[in-house]
Amino acid sequence: MDVRDGIRLDGKVAVVTGAAGEIGTATIQLMALRGARIVAIDRNQDALAKAVATLPANAEAISLVADVTNEDDVEGYVRKAVEAAGTIDIFFNNAGIEGEIAPITHYPIESFRRVLDVNVVGVFLGMKYVLPVMLKNNTGSIINTASVAGLMGSPGVAVYSASKHAVIGLTKSAAIEVTGTNVRINCVCPGLIDSRMLSSIFEGRNPGKQQATATKAIERIPARRLGLTSEVASVVAFLASDEARYVCGASYTVDGGRLTS
Repeated sequence: MDVRDGIRLDGKVAVVTGAAGEIGTATIQLMALRGARIVAIDRNQDALAKAVATLPANAEAISLVADVTNEDDVEGYVRKAVEAAGTIDIFFNNAGIEGEIAPITHYPIESFRRVLDVNVVGVFLGMKYVLPVMLKNNTGSIINTASVAGLMGSPGVAVYSASKHAVIGLTKSAAIEVTGTNVRINCVCPGLIDSRMLSSIFEGRNPGKQQATATKAIERIPARRLGLTSEVASVVAFLASDEARYVCGASYTVDGGRLTS
């Protein structure tokens, strides 16, 4: 991964949930390259170990297995992160799932609840337990993972879209709650990013015709291509850094101009 913009995170402790996912892994790689100390969180122990193994040999990193929907697990990973690293400077509140791809009339209630549990409750619990650490130190940056689906509607992913609208609402409200402090809360809104999740959405919408679906989707993106996980990571790293110290309550789209078309 090439680092050319000069933004540094030297010595900062970065806690990242969903670290074994593609965006999570790209982000811990970039943050480690920029000097951050990594605390990687995921519920999949094997995938988490593989993600941490991709970090530079000189990276300071620990991994913790936790379920972001379980309040005891969340309290536990925050406590262990502070015990191990002393503080939390950066929190990439990233864990999320797409859920089933289906119209509302055919959407199973169990899947509906699972998507909201991971994507909304997980984000809420993360902020609930990380914010006291940051407020005590009067410094810190939280970046929640929303989506362009949180800024628009889209067929077949109504539940995912609803969950990401909620993340944006949580972000804006939490940003107001920390008024007068040096804690900042923002969110990143990825668009169509080349990833397993996007492939799942394309397959769910048009089974067996992923490539045709992708081609049609790309035609609606001014950049005329899918985004890269590394490009999302770059925006997250900027929001985590002191270069973004006057940015709070913002929703940064990383979508190749999709929302302008």
